[in-house]
Amino acid sequence: MSAVTVAPDSLATSTSTSVPRRHWIALFGGLLGAFMAILDIQITNSSLKDIQGALSATLDESSWISTSYLVAEMIAIPLSGWLSRSLGKRRYLTWTTAIFTLSSFLCSMSWNLGSMITFRAMQGFSGGALIPLAFSLVVQLLPIHKRAVGMALFGITATFAPAVGPTFGGWLTENLSWHYIFYINIPPAILVISMIRYGLDQEPLNLSTLLKADWIGILTMGLGLGCLEVMLEEGNREEWFSSGFIVTLSIIAAVSLVYFVINELQHKQPLVNLRLLRQGQFAMSCLAYLILGMALFGSIYVLPLYLTQIQQYNAMEIGKVLMWMGFPQLIFFPIVPKLTRVIKPKNLVTFGFAMYGLSCYVNTHMSADFGGDQLILSMLLRAVGSPFIMVPLSLVAMKNISKADTPDASTLTNVMRNLGGAFSIAFIATLLDNKAREHLAHIKESLPAVSTNAWQQLLQQSEFFVRTGSDGGTALMQAQSALAAAMQRDATIMAYNDVFLMMTAFLALAAAIIFCMKD
Repeated sequence: MSAVTVAPDSLATSTSTSVPRRHWIALFGGLLGAFMAILDIQITNSSLKDIQGALSATLDESSWISTSYLVAEMIAIPLSGWLSRSLGKRRYLTWTTAIFTLSSFLCSMSWNLGSMITFRAMQGFSGGALIPLAFSLVVQLLPIHKRAVGMALFGITATFAPAVGPTFGGWLTENLSWHYIFYINIPPAILVISMIRYGLDQEPLNLSTLLKADWIGILTMGLGLGCLEVMLEEGNREEWFSSGFIVTLSIIAAVSLVYFVINELQHKQPLVNLRLLRQGQFAMSCLAYLILGMALFGSIYVLPLYLTQIQQYNAMEIGKVLMWMGFPQLIFFPIVPKLTRVIKPKNLVTFGFAMYGLSCYVNTHMSADFGGDQLILSMLLRAVGSPFIMVPLSLVAMKNISKADTPDASTLTNVMRNLGGAFSIAFIATLLDNKAREHLAHIKESLPAVSTNAWQQLLQQSEFFVRTGSDGGTALMQAQSALAAAMQRDATIMAYNDVFLMMTAFLALAAAIIFCMKD
């Protein structure tokens, strides 16, 4: 009798710890979808000039090509948990991937800026759902002993995609045309749909959950996050609170988000379960995700800007530098899950943040001669740090989260990472402008008109321009202009150094937070 009762238990245990092949296929389909969605955030950045010219738009107007995607994605992420419960994951992933495919094709067919912004918003809204759903599949389809492997695979999508996005986009634009940065989504999207439909069971349509939704939460969340994202993206160009547009957006965002939080805490079936933040470990992990977003998206934003503005690099040259941050990650991601078995995940996360902080600190001493070759060390340090953050941090955050709460937890961590990126980009743009003006004023003060060194440099520059054929007066004016340009360049480089120092401080704070977290 005992043998009969033990056998089924052992069989159940072995079955529960093995992962069916179709579940692996579904998981890889979800991860591929998330990779495409994250890749498309950055892939247009290196091609904006080409798109801008084709659509007859100004540089400021073309920035909405990225902003519209980010705003729609930010709104879609919190909705993904509710919609996946109402429609079923298989059905929802199929529909949202199909819309993503269609909107990608429509982006390539855009005839003016308005149509491009509309189709990019469609692309962002459909792609935004793919990111948290891929994370949910890792937790829901894999047993605990396989979860670190799943987190490593998700980490590749979250950190590798932004790193290779500008490189891939620049290569496609340089060798084919900017249209191919949208065409490239179509074949993998069809593969994602096939894998999801094969690997996941069809769940019944839950119309009651769909109809009895937290509509007030949906309205306030969409309005609040949308206005906040636009405010952060456009704030620096509009000179922040000197603009009535930015002030209006700020008020709407603040009122909407405060009401959203109050509503979610009181609602019986909230859109997003904010009560999860009562768990100290999860709340601290969300703060770490915020700083991770600041570092990840901030570095992807500021490095191409530096290489373009100071070193005059084109899209392909920028891509060749950034690939040192992307491809080496593939070496470390397979190692991290094995390390989580012998080293506490929080210690691995601390090491990852420390390495990322060190990589930013290396860039705090840049000069005019600091180009692509000099950036390789910092790129490699980032490539080492990123895998040690993404995989163990997911394990730390989800340690006390039940499977039922996984979609809400995934939503919160993804929103925090994206918000961190939005805050970082807005803060970096403002800090660069302010610090560049501040350093330029200081340089001018240190080089008064009576300075012997300044006059000597002017005379040397004048002699150079005279030898090239200019007369004395024109040569002096050219020399003064060259000196002013050199001063502006040095002031801007000093501002970039300040930005990297700021990022170093935030990453050190994240490392300290995780290290002090209770086991």
